[in-house]
Amino acid sequence: MEGNRDEAERCIRIATKAAEAGDKEKALKFLNKAEKLYPTEKAKALLEALTRNGSSAGNGTSFQQSADGTDNSRTRPEGNRQDAGNGETAKGFTKEQVEGVQRVKKCKDYYEVLGISKDANDDELKKAYRKLALKFHPDKNHAPGATEAFKNIGNAYAVLSNPEKRKRYDLTGGEPLASSGNTRGGFDFHTGFEADITPEDLFNMFFGGGFPSPNTHSFTSGRARYSQQQPNQTRQERATERGDGGFSMFIQLMPIAVLILVSILSQLMVSTPPYSLYSRPATGQTVKRLTENLRVEYYVSRDFKSEYKGSALQKIEKGVEEDYVSNVRNSCWKERQTKTDLLYAAKVYRDDRLRKKAELMTMDNCKELDRLNLLYRSG
Repeated sequence: MEGNRDEAERCIRIATKAAEAGDKEKALKFLNKAEKLYPTEKAKALLEALTRNGSSAGNGTSFQQSADGTDNSRTRPEGNRQDAGNGETAKGFTKEQVEGVQRVKKCKDYYEVLGISKDANDDELKKAYRKLALKFHPDKNHAPGATEAFKNIGNAYAVLSNPEKRKRYDLTGGEPLASSGNTRGGFDFHTGFEADITPEDLFNMFFGGGFPSPNTHSFTSGRARYSQQQPNQTRQERATERGDGGFSMFIQLMPIAVLILVSILSQLMVSTPPYSLYSRPATGQTVKRLTENLRVEYYVSRDFKSEYKGSALQKIEKGVEEDYVSNVRNSCWKERQTKTDLLYAAKVYRDDRLRKKAELMTMDNCKELDRLNLLYRSG
């Protein structure tokens, strides 16, 4: 029923124009059609107003009236009209948002949805998805059809960012599916090319640090559809498979067992490193030391001092500093990436809270990296 809402709204708009033009019969026809597609108080009130008062003069004034008979739409922009279907006021949307939804509806393949070429690389894919996901997210875009557009954008990225799926998708030639009775606006594209995670999970991975839920599912025209494989086997084949199940299971599990055994043996053979960047009581590395060059903290056992001296100690401290610098460099990169994402989201959403959060980031690891670089130059 919810899927007919946009079509019902379209019928109401046609009825409104017909009534303003003095065509009462056409107005009644489309209002009745709207009621059948998706009953709302708005359509009901307009029907009552039209039946009670007849059509208004064709002078461009609106005939829409609320249920109590008072005019409530002459000065309200069409994008922000009151939708009384739930007794609540609908959130506003802009003409640009409506045009954006219509653009996605008209797309014939996933490349067109994301606005990229067929030879686009991973960075171009991510950039296109990031921009469109923020633009069409249901929390920010309340235009009719925006939710379906958001789902389709997520589905497009999930398929094209997977090398195997993208290859199979390209081989299909990008032909859209024929419309079915329950498909509207071009949102169904290719059988077998749905996303493996929900659009919200994908969005959270980009902007919220979340990860997909265990029960992943895909969207097709707004309806969740769990992926299932139904092997086309005969009864005899299944019986044979069950008879050989024990041996087949053993053969399949053998590589895993070997890997586990090798892993256990390797752990037993590898000795504990002589130092750690963090205190580790379990291995006895609790004695704090500083490297002579960069003054990096590290922890060793109590007998470390008697075992490592001279060139051996210098080699250990060089390894400590290399590990430390590598960790700081990676952490600094993450800080910068997080800040960039926050500033980008703040710009698109026009959210001062996100901008302030980005500006207040201390960037401790980047400051430490600058300190280390300065020591390196001075040394």
